[in-house]
Amino acid sequence: MPRVSPVLRQGRKAFRDLDLVKVLQSEIKHELSTDRFQDSQSGSLGDFQLEWELPQSKDVVLRRKLMSGEEIAVSAVLGPVMFKRDGMFPRDVLMKVCVKKPDMTSMLQFDCNVGSEFDIRNAYYLPSPTCMGLSVYRGPSFSILGPQLQEALKEYLVAKGIGEGLTDFLLLHLHKREQG
Repeated sequence: MPRVSPVLRQGRKAFRDLDLVKVLQSEIKHELSTDRFQDSQSGSLGDFQLEWELPQSKDVVLRRKLMSGEEIAVSAVLGPVMFKRDGMFPRDVLMKVCVKKPDMTSMLQFDCNVGSEFDIRNAYYLPSPTCMGLSVYRGPSFSILGPQLQEALKEYLVAKGIGEGLTDFLLLHLHKREQG
């Protein structure tokens, strides 16, 4: 009789594993049958052009050139998974926005976060594009700048086309792309 007990335990474990497989199959079937982002605002690229988007890549790159010759580049990727998060989108979008004036090698770089709100995390002046990866002093943390300066920098980005339409587009586009 002692042998029957291990066999019964293995049998029970197999049934539990089978139940788990059925539950997982049901969840996958449900996820595939529903579009959780269908009621979302689609947003708009505005005057930006989608410059880079490969199926094997996780990021997208947008570019806009103004009549003045000024160039704005946006690189966006989904951030890490956030547990216990309220809201429709389970992940934020991490964005780098670079603004370059014509006939200058220097540029401004903004590190942004788009979730329920659009936030600037850091703002940098880069003497040249080759400085992006170097350990150059990048100034004080954005969070310790005065509230008026923080708001002015946010308004600057909105004036350059980094507004609600674009951020809504990126949130929806990157989440749909990941779901696909």
